[in-house]
Amino acid sequence: MPLGDGRLSAFSLPPGDSPAHPILAPRRGRGGSRRRRLHVDPCTVAAAANGVKLEAAGGDAMGRGKPGPVQIVLVHKEAHSFELDEKALSRVLLQDSIRDMDVVVVSVAGAFRKGKSFLLDFMLRYMYTQKEGSMSDWLGQEDEPLLGFSWRGGSDPETTGIQIWSEVFTVAKPDGKKVAVVLMDTQGAFDSQSTVKDCATIFALSTMTSSMQIYNLSQNIQEDDLQQLQLFTEYGRLAMDEIFLKPFQTLMFLVRDWSFPYEYPYGLEGGRKFLEKRLKVKTHQHEEIQNVRRHIHSCFTMVNCFLLPHPGLKVATSPGFDGRLKDIAAEFKEQLQQFIPFVLDPGQLLEKEINGSKVTCRGLLEYFKAYIKIYQGEDLPHPKSMLQATAEANNLAAVASAKDMYYNKMEQMCGGDKPYISPEILEEKHQQHRASALEHFQKIKKMGGKEFSQRYEAELEKEMTELFEHFAKHNKSKNIFSTFRTPAVIFSAIIALYISSGLTGFLGLDVAAQLCNCVVGLLLIALLAWGYIRYSGQYRDLGVVIDTTADFVLEQATSRVGNATRAAVADTSGARAPADKKTQ
Repeated sequence: MPLGDGRLSAFSLPPGDSPAHPILAPRRGRGGSRRRRLHVDPCTVAAAANGVKLEAAGGDAMGRGKPGPVQIVLVHKEAHSFELDEKALSRVLLQDSIRDMDVVVVSVAGAFRKGKSFLLDFMLRYMYTQKEGSMSDWLGQEDEPLLGFSWRGGSDPETTGIQIWSEVFTVAKPDGKKVAVVLMDTQGAFDSQSTVKDCATIFALSTMTSSMQIYNLSQNIQEDDLQQLQLFTEYGRLAMDEIFLKPFQTLMFLVRDWSFPYEYPYGLEGGRKFLEKRLKVKTHQHEEIQNVRRHIHSCFTMVNCFLLPHPGLKVATSPGFDGRLKDIAAEFKEQLQQFIPFVLDPGQLLEKEINGSKVTCRGLLEYFKAYIKIYQGEDLPHPKSMLQATAEANNLAAVASAKDMYYNKMEQMCGGDKPYISPEILEEKHQQHRASALEHFQKIKKMGGKEFSQRYEAELEKEMTELFEHFAKHNKSKNIFSTFRTPAVIFSAIIALYISSGLTGFLGLDVAAQLCNCVVGLLLIALLAWGYIRYSGQYRDLGVVIDTTADFVLEQATSRVGNATRAAVADTSGARAPADKKTQ
């Protein structure tokens, strides 16, 4: 792409197209002909050289008619929640020219400040060069600032949530089919403001909606990188119901700043060999390590790796670096010219598929809406840090140990084969064993600190109270009178009614006598039914009704007897008082 001095070719445009960026303007060549070159405002270049971040038209880029990054997933940092900007996403995906095309989504994800947006801007350069049909060097001029997705040097994160480029590229595959290509940028993981759930949600959303996920890593593929990938992809898989095939498509490990080319050379071939060694399941490996590797293979239909060298000291340390090729190491540029065309080659582009069905741009919008609702709800478990997960497991194990101790001691005292014990003694033993169990829980060394353990101690107390209630009910059922309380009440009622029937018959009250006899008959049927229910275990609901009625009758009878007794005692005391006074 030949350029004169002071000209920028970040995104070359075909004749008649509007500039790709608001700071760019077409320039006339010799003889008045319009060249497909772009001129950059010197003030803007000066600002970039002084460390000011350069970015394309962002936010409402579509609204201004100029391509730029569009924020589609918004971050509410204080609430640690995410929101889908449906209008912004609709403006991009529901354009008439591409809405019904099968979509290809290339996403870059990984830790923050590792150059994800920087990499995507080179992809934009490549896509715009392909769009123009130019066969020249797509990397551009040596003195050309890098524009596109917002990026900058430094230690603080830049991208938040999820962004996509507002222009969807139409690419013809080797078989002639046209597909829509969307480039996606994601918030970096593990910054100081994001929880594990925040990181997992962003990574899972981008993986679920992309056909190629580029996992951006620094220097090596470490075991913790694989474990984080396992956590994030499992969090995504939980949200996808009825997935019969592998849930995700292509995973590309991109290892930046690779320092061991003498072991595995830069590029795709070295990356494949390195990845094969890293993900190989060996018999002598611990089960946990084997499971991580099996999980990754079970989640993605294709896994690949590319090794990139360091881009150079000036890129890493200069505050004024603005993406000019002259400041980037030649080795890095050479490998970049291999990596970008490989990822975006029309023959390599895979349409987004879910359960084997290709997804259109219109369909992708619906999937975004469905997935964000799932992550906004409370149906999914919240992923946790390794410390928190270990502390929880540690405290739960301590709770289980103390609970078992309490249960075993209570079982020895009033278990199934033990005789009935006084409720007062049972309560006393409960308090004693409860205190012992709590002391046992407190003595166990636990992670997370005292405050973290307090809620588990409260849960232990709650569970022991529930166990005590169970033991108390079981002990009560061993009481002989309690067992035969219902038949005793029924039998007593039968006797009372039988005597009443005789007396009323003797007095000539035949109607009352017959009524008593009817009730006696019903009570006999209830007694026989109760005995059959206890013997057979059938019609338990009827048995509960009979027992409840008997309890109510007994309670009313004892209450009235008690009241009558107290009244008689009070009358006796009142009669004695005047007599004693008179005697005096």
